[in-house]
Amino acid sequence: MRASPEIQRRLLDLAELDARRTRLQHRANTMPEQQQLKGMEQARVEHRAWVARATGALEDARAELKRVQDDTMLVEQRLERDRQRQSTSSSVKDVQGLESEIETLLRRRALLDDAQLEVMQRVEDAERELERATSAQAAVELDAEQLVTRRDAARAELQAEAKVIAGARKALLPGLPAELVELYERQRERYGVGAAELVGQVTTGSNVTLDAADVARILAASPDEVLLCPDSNAILVRTQRSASTAGARADDA
Repeated sequence: MRASPEIQRRLLDLAELDARRTRLQHRANTMPEQQQLKGMEQARVEHRAWVARATGALEDARAELKRVQDDTMLVEQRLERDRQRQSTSSSVKDVQGLESEIETLLRRRALLDDAQLEVMQRVEDAERELERATSAQAAVELDAEQLVTRRDAARAELQAEAKVIAGARKALLPGLPAELVELYERQRERYGVGAAELVGQVTTGSNVTLDAADVARILAASPDEVLLCPDSNAILVRTQRSASTAGARADDA
């Protein structure tokens, strides 16, 4: 395949755009904010579980308090009823029976009062625990939200830069022969780099110094001949830096 040296040099511009695009993709995949968010995920799960446990404990304590209060209300109602019956009864036997029941109810109420105080304390403790849990969760979620904001802002910058690169690439392609672009894309897909510059004896496709025999063969080839790098398999583009550096080394030798 043949292409003018100028056309071949344009491949270096294309390769630079693709290298920038690859670097952008790497930055998008390794954004520190995203990595920090992943690292926070376990803490977020644990804090949500803490809130769930604290909420459940508070609900249980409140349900227990309501049960004790309902039982206390029933005892109060029975006490009121028995006292009314006692005050209106003319039967000694009935009065004695009511007195015994009232004493039992009073003992029951005392037990319920103690239980209510205990459960009320449990409710207060559970409320404080839930407050601590929700406060801690809110702090973690706030950190996560701030990270998301920074990540999205950084991602928007990357997307804007990617759009510029895509526009430059689109503008560059029409000026290149289709067959040459096809070769470039094939080599880039297979080997990661589509075109590289020969700088002295070093190929920028892999930053490897080529053998002197390879360099001599490359420099001796016709300027419009499209060559592949023997190391990176990218299209190897010869420029003034190739000839001058290699020539200087040859003269020194």
